[in-house]
Amino acid sequence: MNSSTPQKLLAEALGTALLMAVVIGSGVMAERLSGGNVAVALLANTLATVGGLYILIEVFGPLSGAHFNPAVSAVMAWRGELPLATLAPYVGAQLLGAMLGAWLSHAMFDMSILQFSTKLRGGTGQWIAEGVATFGLLLVILRAPGSRVAAMVAAYIGAAYWFTASTSFANPAAVFGRMFSDSFAGIAPSSALGFVVAELIGAAVAVGVHRLLSSPQSAGAASPSESTSARHV
Repeated sequence: MNSSTPQKLLAEALGTALLMAVVIGSGVMAERLSGGNVAVALLANTLATVGGLYILIEVFGPLSGAHFNPAVSAVMAWRGELPLATLAPYVGAQLLGAMLGAWLSHAMFDMSILQFSTKLRGGTGQWIAEGVATFGLLLVILRAPGSRVAAMVAAYIGAAYWFTASTSFANPAAVFGRMFSDSFAGIAPSSALGFVVAELIGAAVAVGVHRLLSSPQSAGAASPSESTSARHV
């Protein structure tokens, strides 16, 4: 589907906003209903995120590539699948969408709209976890068959909620949006930089590993068997 740049930016902003509403809103609901059982709350948050992410990729993929993630957009720009001039607008749309998604969640649950998270997340283990989570996400995106990319990305993120110490943000826009929510899914602004740096390093490592796994002919360009969520860009 051919779409104009404004349509792509709207899709990225709207998709990221809805993704953040799913992540934060389900976290709020889960915390309220779980009776203090953090495992149950995380499970509910995970299931909602998996379902929401799959649907959003399917809906917005044909329009913008359904990145919803500056690390993904940066990799696609490096690969030539996203025009370099479009990278900054994509990132801006994603960050704006993430913040609006947090505010939307607060409005739905009668919470204060404007707030900042006080939930500290940091330390070597969590930074490694974010690097691993983003590495895996990008590797799945770069190597998943086109017809299965949405399901595989959603499934990976669902798994990473549980096997990473950080519960798998794997997305600088998610870090940004979740700074504005003092809720179950939030992250304190003072913790954000470490997460973002780890995510960008993980994305870069994924690009290198993908090249090592690819044939010389396909290392620099996508082959027919390789598909990414940005294939429609």
